[in-house]
Amino acid sequence: MTAIDTDEATRLREAIMSVARAARLHRGDHGLTLTQVTVLGYLDRSGTTTVADLAARMHVRVQSLTVSMNKLDDAELIVRRTDPDDRRRQLVELTDAGRELLLDDRAKRDEWLAEAVAHNLDETERGLIMLCVPLLERLAADRVGHLMPRVGS
Repeated sequence: MTAIDTDEATRLREAIMSVARAARLHRGDHGLTLTQVTVLGYLDRSGTTTVADLAARMHVRVQSLTVSMNKLDDAELIVRRTDPDDRRRQLVELTDAGRELLLDDRAKRDEWLAEAVAHNLDETERGLIMLCVPLLERLAADRVGHLMPRVGS
């Protein structure tokens, strides 16, 4: 297996992060922080969940989400309720308004990216970058190093 060296890995990481930062600059004008939009995104993908599970997925402490959760709740973008199976736990879910805001936010970033690709890449390059999408998805799914060979294997 041919591995990339650390300089190549650095270039790849920096390129991916540059595109991600540029996309964030084209977010909707909704007054939410990146953390708050991230919470909405996790809730959209996972459905109803607990605050503890949400914090674990985001790699933050539950206490770190308190301000964001309160603001999202006040704005009626999420709803919190007691878990009927365990009254000590709180369940969180996205409201229709939260889903609409998230879809609008994603649409603005998608429009920017589609326009950037159309204006900066030729047809061959557009095809090539789209071939990379499943590979990047696979790398993103490997958050704990499953692709790394195990010692002694």
